[in-house]
Amino acid sequence: MKKKSSEKKRHVVAWVNKAEWDQVLEYLYSKDSALQRFALQRISAWKGRYANSTPVAVECTADLVRCQVLDRSSQLDGDDLILLYGAALVRFVNLITERQQGKTARPLRRLAGNLNIPEWVVDLRHDFTHRKLPTLKWCRKGCKVVLEWLQQEFWSRQLGGGPNSDWELQSDGEEEEMDLKQQEDELIARQKEMEAYKNARELLISFEKEQYQAVGDREKSSWPGPFADMSWLLGEIKQFALESSELLVDVLLEDGFLVPTVEQLETLGCDTCDTSTPIQPRVPQNFLRFWLPLLKMLNSPSFIHLLLEKLFVELKLLTKEQNNHRTFYLSAWISEVICCNSNKFEYHFETKAQKKNRMKDRIFVNRIQLRWQQLLSACLDAPCISTPHLLQLILDDMEHPLPLETRQRLLQLCSIYTQTAHSERDPSPEQKQQPIYTLESLQEKLQHSWRHGKPWRSTANSERSESSQEYKWADVQAEKAKALRGSPWQVCVDKVQWKNYPLGKVPGQSDDPSCLMVENYSTMTVFDQPVEMESCTARSIPGGSAAVRSADGLWNHSDVNKLKSGLQLF
Repeated sequence: MKKKSSEKKRHVVAWVNKAEWDQVLEYLYSKDSALQRFALQRISAWKGRYANSTPVAVECTADLVRCQVLDRSSQLDGDDLILLYGAALVRFVNLITERQQGKTARPLRRLAGNLNIPEWVVDLRHDFTHRKLPTLKWCRKGCKVVLEWLQQEFWSRQLGGGPNSDWELQSDGEEEEMDLKQQEDELIARQKEMEAYKNARELLISFEKEQYQAVGDREKSSWPGPFADMSWLLGEIKQFALESSELLVDVLLEDGFLVPTVEQLETLGCDTCDTSTPIQPRVPQNFLRFWLPLLKMLNSPSFIHLLLEKLFVELKLLTKEQNNHRTFYLSAWISEVICCNSNKFEYHFETKAQKKNRMKDRIFVNRIQLRWQQLLSACLDAPCISTPHLLQLILDDMEHPLPLETRQRLLQLCSIYTQTAHSERDPSPEQKQQPIYTLESLQEKLQHSWRHGKPWRSTANSERSESSQEYKWADVQAEKAKALRGSPWQVCVDKVQWKNYPLGKVPGQSDDPSCLMVENYSTMTVFDQPVEMESCTARSIPGGSAAVRSADGLWNHSDVNKLKSGLQLF
C-alpha cells in the first residue's frame, strides 16, 4: 500500500536533478546580478519543458528577480521601474490567490490573509490597478517581502525544510478535485444538519400530540409528570439532546412549541389577551404544565444556561421587528427560569393555593450557579418592554449583587430607554426622590404632589374631587399673577397645547420677522446717548489712544466720528 501511495504522488518535473534545483535557488536569492541572470535562463528552460504547467510560484519569483536585476543595471528610469515592479506584484497577488477563489468571488484581503501574505502588499496591488502609482521605494520593499514569502512558503518546502515536507506542486486537476471534495463534504454536513433538524421537530411534535391526547382524556388540566406511555418518547428526546442540545433548543424556541399559537392556547384554556402589555410576563399555568415533563427531564445546568442564552438571542432579534406575542413568551420563559432559581420572589397577587401550585410546578428545584455577568449583558443587549422587569430579576438574584446606587441607575436608564414606567415593589425614600428624566416622570411627580399621598380621585364624589382640583389650579394661577405684578410679563390663562408650538413662538404669531417690531419707537444718534456710554467707549480703546485698528490699518478720530454719526439707536 505504501508503494502505491508513493507512486501516486510522483510527477514529472522540469529540472534535471536536485543539484540543478539547489543551484537555481541559490543563484536567485544571491545579490550577484550575473548569477541571477543565469538562474533566470534556467527557469526559461524549465518553462519550455513545462509548457503551460509551470508552477505559479516559480513564474512569480522569476518576474520579481528580473525586476531587481534591471533595477541594479541602471538601464531604466524611475517611472519605468515602477511599472515593471507593479506588473510583477499584481501578477503575484492575482496568481497566488486565484486558485482559492470559488464560484463566488471573495475579497483578496481575506484570501491573502489565509496565505499569510501581508495586507499592505494587497493594498499595494490595489494602488497599482486603481489609484495613484506608489513610489519606487515601496515597490522595492514589496518585491523584497514577496520574495521572502516565496522562499519560505514554496522553495524551502520543496527541499523538505518547511513545516510540511510533503507539500508538493499541485496541478490544476488535483486542486479541482480538492474543491469538489470540499463541496461534497459541505453538502453532506448540510444534509445531516437538515436531517437532525427534521428529527428534532418530529420528536417535539410527537410530544405535543401525546400531551394534547392526555388533555382530551382528562378534564382537569393537572398533569403530575411524565406518563407511563411517554417515557420512551422522553428518552428519545433526552438522547437527542445529548447529541445536539443546541439544535433542540433552537427548535423549541420556534413558534408552535415554547412560543404557542393562539389555537394552542385556546385548546389548553389559556387567556389569549395577556400579551398586549408584557411588562411583567408570566407563563400561563396550564401552558407551563404542558411542557413541564419535557423541561424537567432536560433539566441540567448546561441546558439551563443554553436555554437562557438562546432566549435572549431570540429576544434581541425582535428589536428590529415588532412581535408582542413572541416577545411576551420569550420574556415569560426567562422570568420563569430565573424565578425557579431563586426563593426570594413572592407573588403578592396570588392566593395561597396558587403559590403552592407554583412551587410544585417548578422546572428545577436546586439552585444553579448562573453566569450572571453574561446574563446581565445579554439582557441589556435585547431591549424590549419587559427588559426592566427581567433586569430587576437578574439584579435581585445575583450571587454578588451590584451596589444599590448602581442598580437604581441601571434600572432608571433601562426604563428611560424602553419608555416604560418602572416601579419597584417596595420603593425606598431615596428611590422616590430620583431625578426627573422624562416628561412622564414629571407628570407623575406633579400628580403625587397634588394628591398629597392620597389615591387619585379616591373620594366617593368624583365631581367634588374635580372641583377641588380646579380650585387648587386657580390658586396656583393667582399666586403666579401676584408674583408677576408690575412686570411686563403676564400669565397665560388660555388652554393652549404648547407642544404644537416650537420654542420661542406663541399662538397667532406670524412667520414674518417684521411682526416682532414695536408700533411706537424713536431713534437717536450715537452722539445723543448718555455720557456714561461715551466714557465706556473711550475706555474700550486700548492704551487710551484715539486710534482704532481695522483690517486695512488705523482709524483716526475723525473716521470714528463719521462711523458714529451714521449709527442710530432705537
